[in-house]
Amino acid sequence: MPAEAIPLGTALESSLRIGPFCRRWLWLLLLGASAHAQICHSAADMDASTRSALEGAAKRYFDMSARGDVAALKQNSIATVAANFAGIEGAIKENQAAFAGAQATVRPPFLLTAEGPEPLARAEFLCGVFGKSGQTKDSAVFVLPNLPPGKYGITILDVSGGKAAMTLTLVLQQVGVDWKLAGFYATSSQATGHDAAWFIQRARDFKAKSQNHNAWLYYREAVSLSAPVDFMSTLATDKLYDEIQATQPADVPANGKALDLSAGGKTYHLTDIFPLPVGNDLDVVVKYQAADISDTARTFQENTAVIKALLTKIPELREAFGGIVARAVDPSGRDYGTLLATKDIK
Repeated sequence: MPAEAIPLGTALESSLRIGPFCRRWLWLLLLGASAHAQICHSAADMDASTRSALEGAAKRYFDMSARGDVAALKQNSIATVAANFAGIEGAIKENQAAFAGAQATVRPPFLLTAEGPEPLARAEFLCGVFGKSGQTKDSAVFVLPNLPPGKYGITILDVSGGKAAMTLTLVLQQVGVDWKLAGFYATSSQATGHDAAWFIQRARDFKAKSQNHNAWLYYREAVSLSAPVDFMSTLATDKLYDEIQATQPADVPANGKALDLSAGGKTYHLTDIFPLPVGNDLDVVVKYQAADISDTARTFQENTAVIKALLTKIPELREAFGGIVARAVDPSGRDYGTLLATKDIK
């Protein structure tokens, strides 16, 4: 499961909300509008001392994480992160078993410069060389909301040889001559024992059988495994967005659009549906709006009704998922979930 801390602003916008066409041509629109405010240098463009400093800091912070040295990481964080360190501390504890004894290899880093007197509402960085059709194999796009002015390093480490293959993305901010920790994102490189390429192939197999619901959900899992963080897009993820768009069914809640589902004489407003790896199983989660979840017995019954109605509406889910989870979400954002194995749903 991914663990993360987002100290630079509000929760980062999911890359799935930006369509493939927009991402492909975004760089053209930004050249005249915002190039002066948001600058990115890829590893090949930055000076050797800066690249060495970023890579060295990333390795040191990984070593601290592997040792579980929370105090040292907190001491080496920017002030806003140190003041709200619980998220990163939890991520370190959650992933220490995978980090301990593992080797970390730092990918070529990126240097982001946000200019101006105040935070950028939506900072978009175009990194590397772009072609006439958009991204190339060495390029990347980063989108960060409410980003304060400053210099930031994006360092991605491939972690191998431990309990599980993972990527650790560290956002670093320059403070004086030091690179301080400003963001921590640990994600598995696999789900249910499979990598992104496996999910892509399975998605294509489902598409060939006209099971577009299964295909779309498997593509979504492939995207999450293809980019180490959801505020980064690459040529590989852009190509996946094209395939996702071609398979997205009209009757799913997505891109902020809710969907009504009738179950047991009641209409439920579904707000999201997505795949969720749990151990060796892949489940599908559906969220819906609920006025109140305090009566858990009643909420369990409503969750069960939603699950059964969803499977009746989309029977192909039996073939692709081990279980279905319904989460009732109240107006405060609290939720109550119920899981049923697909094989047991009648």
